[in-house]
Amino acid sequence: MRHNAERPPSVVERVLDVLGAFTSERPVLTLSELSRRAGLPLSTTHRLSAELVRRGALQRDEQGHFRVGLWLWEVASLAPHGAHLRESAMPFLEDLYEATHQNVQLAVLDGAEVVYLERLSGRRAVNVISRVGGRLPLHATGVGLVLLAHAPADVQEQVLGLPLKRFTGKTIRSAEQLRRVLADVRRNGYAVSDGQIELPALSVAAAVHGASDTVVASISVVVPAEGTDPLTLVPAVRAAARGISRTLGAPLRLSEDAHRETH
Repeated sequence: MRHNAERPPSVVERVLDVLGAFTSERPVLTLSELSRRAGLPLSTTHRLSAELVRRGALQRDEQGHFRVGLWLWEVASLAPHGAHLRESAMPFLEDLYEATHQNVQLAVLDGAEVVYLERLSGRRAVNVISRVGGRLPLHATGVGLVLLAHAPADVQEQVLGLPLKRFTGKTIRSAEQLRRVLADVRRNGYAVSDGQIELPALSVAAAVHGASDTVVASISVVVPAEGTDPLTLVPAVRAAARGISRTLGAPLRLSEDAHRETH
């Protein structure tokens, strides 16, 4: 972990280092692994992990292995984009899933990344790498493109100035290309990401608006790319996004939506 070289890390920073050592690829760690990944002495890691276990932030099994505790999930649910947004969205996500039996996702913007709050998936759905609580780059995902297209200008410029990670040969690779795509998203009212993360997968996404009419989230359906016309999915995805928006108290824009869907 990186710290300010001019001063030793605080206790809070050390605790966050311990918690940050866990990833989706490494959800279970031994004490020595936790110490190494957190960049802390073994004695410090032992002391901090014991306190975190006592408070429920970590769990320790009979073999002495650590994993994240349920208390952290309880705290995370209090975040502004947490339980309320998910609960409001679930009926519409379920309807969209029943209509497609593919992957249906709810995501929010966090810095220069998209964070997934919910994902519904069937056994025969196309494989995706997204997961609840996971992060992916904005430029390569349908939900990310929607969120970025409606983000503040400084956020857009920040992302446009970053190297754009390539996952496949179809991933957006330049700031100029990304600017054009974002303009299309704003004009059309939806985003299509075809094979940008994984070649077999195609995503259609739309924006969710909050009470102030700002975009607070995005939803998408991810389907097999082969043989799929994304335009056939747009009405269902946008209808679900509008339903969530109305539940969140967003102003109605039915005339604008109707105009977009007929053009």
